[in-house]
Amino acid sequence: MKRRHFLSSAVATLAAASLVTSGAYRRVHGAQHKAPKILLRSSWQVVNIGDIAHTPGVLALLEKYIPEAEVILWASADLSDPVAAMEHRRFPKLKIVKGSIGTNGRGSNDDLQQAIDSADFLLHGSGPSLVAAKDVAAFVEHTKKPFGVYGITHGSFLSGDDKQLLGQAKFVFFRDSVSLDKAIAESVACPILQFAPDGAFACDLRDEDRAKQFVAAQGLEPGKFLCCLSRLRYTPYWSIPGSKRAFDEKRHGRNEEMKDHDHRPLRQAIIDVVRNTPLKVLLCPEDMTQMAVGKEQLLEKLPEDVRRRVVWREGFWLTDEALSVYRMSAGLFGSEMHSPIMAVGNGVPAIVCRFEEQTSKGIMWRDIGLGDWLYNLDEEVECARVPEAVLSMAQNLTQAKQKTEAARQFVMRRQRETMEIVRKALS
Repeated sequence: MKRRHFLSSAVATLAAASLVTSGAYRRVHGAQHKAPKILLRSSWQVVNIGDIAHTPGVLALLEKYIPEAEVILWASADLSDPVAAMEHRRFPKLKIVKGSIGTNGRGSNDDLQQAIDSADFLLHGSGPSLVAAKDVAAFVEHTKKPFGVYGITHGSFLSGDDKQLLGQAKFVFFRDSVSLDKAIAESVACPILQFAPDGAFACDLRDEDRAKQFVAAQGLEPGKFLCCLSRLRYTPYWSIPGSKRAFDEKRHGRNEEMKDHDHRPLRQAIIDVVRNTPLKVLLCPEDMTQMAVGKEQLLEKLPEDVRRRVVWREGFWLTDEALSVYRMSAGLFGSEMHSPIMAVGNGVPAIVCRFEEQTSKGIMWRDIGLGDWLYNLDEEVECARVPEAVLSMAQNLTQAKQKTEAARQFVMRRQRETMEIVRKALS
């Protein structure tokens, strides 16, 4: 979908939204207008720094564009203490609740019930689908209060039958045009269906001290290394220590079948960068399974002369340290999505590879103007072009940063426009 298509539908709504924030509105309705209370349903899992990034990204947007709002995070059960502490360092006043709504319409604990009672609006955050559809449906059924959805993928293998529920929302923003087109084709009844970039673009968590220590200890210099992230077709959650997910023989078989194919272009890209530029390469993870993948499929299969200038990160990290390292790098490439999202949101170039086992979220690279940095590894012609594209980015960093900045400005414009619509829905 052309960007102008999903932007054109925003014009009338945005014009109305601007009235809400104007001085005239405040004079008519009075300076004592009650600050809105938003219950943000987000925080899906903590084994992936990208899934973590959704939440602080949307929180940062609300803080920037609706600063008077009081926001309570309704998090999933596996939100860990380290991740909560990281979020509190950035948002010290943030209140976090967990739990679910029972068939009796009551929250499973007092904190959640108080949050539900006080909320004026439920906002479902970014994710691979309407992740908390059950919670949203229960909230709507038992409270009759309004809700909206900010930056999801729709219609993938992860999505349920959400058409009726989405139709009850004040607005639904999709993070890729494939999802938006599908919702329109399904005649989802929601009055505002538009594109909004994934909330993780706005993530601004930092751990500069830890990042500087890591970079220095690995012999890396700011601006003189690229980050490479790789993954298997299906995340092998069963391999994470303490995981309760059962071994999936079919998915494991598909991973084994495709892992060499999918890593071959990345290996060649690393070789070309190391042999043709002064840059080093950092192999780093987006989820807890990828340290082993990077070592096996990239590091151990590189020629010795190349391996000497490649750093492998052995341990997992959290979003604040990772993003601080990305900001120190010259750019990213690989087959993950949310590290590139966070990178571009911070002005750092990023090339994305994708395949059929993923959702349509990768199409957002086309939607924000970076279509020629998106490569489908299921297409051999595109697969073969990855090393050349990465080397070109590495050899032309000034142009790459200019291109990234144009995409970032487009993302920021859509953030501003969509947040005005959120504000209007709160009034």
